[in-house]
Amino acid sequence: MTYLGKTMIVLAALSLAACTNPDRFADGSGMGAGGAGLSGAASDPASPAYFQEAVGDRVLFAVDQSTLSTQAQATLDAQARWLMENRDFTATIEGHADEQGTREYNLALGARRASAVEEYLVSRGVAGNRLRTVSYGKERPIEICSEEACYAQNRRAVTVLTAGPTS
Repeated sequence: MTYLGKTMIVLAALSLAACTNPDRFADGSGMGAGGAGLSGAASDPASPAYFQEAVGDRVLFAVDQSTLSTQAQATLDAQARWLMENRDFTATIEGHADEQGTREYNLALGARRASAVEEYLVSRGVAGNRLRTVSYGKERPIEICSEEACYAQNRRAVTVLTAGPTS
């Protein structure tokens, strides 16, 4: 093996090793580069990890629907309580759809789903200026297959937290 080949292998190994360090963005404060609570464990009730795992960051929808089910409302009630207790966070609500239908139809459906979640959270006391919506339609599936089990997971709205002041 040539000197250049060995050098490339070493550089590739070092690059991969740098990508595996979970604390690579830590600033020494224990909060990570993102600010308050962003690196918190799922056991910290004020952390995004807790929000995602214990509260629930997503709600699912029926086919071609943007109506919130009873189960979705329960999840959103918990999200609203968490957001009211943790005012240092804002949220982006992402609307998604399954792969069935046209791109345009699914973008509109994703927007309706995200808006339904936003309206529900506002009705529960979350300030509207702390929320924004975006639709990805069918462009960001979490499951890829042509079966109902996959489609069901892709028909969703996801609440993504961001630390920092509201704009």
